[in-house]
Amino acid sequence: MNGDWYDTAQICINGHVINSCSVKLPEHNKKFCNKCGAPTITNCQNCNATIRGEYHQEHVIKAIYYNELTLSSFCPECGKPYPWTEAKLKAAQEFSDMLVELSLEEREALKKSLDDIVRDTPQTPVAATRFKKLVAKAGKVAADGLRDILVDIASEAAKKAIWGVQEGLAPFK
Repeated sequence: MNGDWYDTAQICINGHVINSCSVKLPEHNKKFCNKCGAPTITNCQNCNATIRGEYHQEHVIKAIYYNELTLSSFCPECGKPYPWTEAKLKAAQEFSDMLVELSLEEREALKKSLDDIVRDTPQTPVAATRFKKLVAKAGKVAADGLRDILVDIASEAAKKAIWGVQEGLAPFK
């Protein structure tokens, strides 16, 4: 067995990376986030599995550790959403409720699409298409607001279908 291992990440419940190496560099740990003041966690709040952080490789020395960890939306041990995923889904649902340009049925359809947009499932392309059509009808403010909320938790397939990109952001079309 080699000496490669994953460190434990420390993340605030809103999804800000505090320390991607909380075991190797505990001096960088914080009880609360310096960006939003939220408490930090190192374990899934459902199953207590550690949150995967920086990957350490035996015989590889890194001069600097960055907090550029790509956050997972779901715990790989229990499959439940992390708190930041739940919070962003809730925010997107509340935002959808405010879109008076859409009928009640359209707002409900939009909210229904959100769960499949954050997961990579066979239903994701259908949900992404429905989302794109409804958000286009709601207008640019709706498109921009929902993009800002969802971009960090949307699946790569949904990002590509909705915004036409694999990673990062492109203007909503």
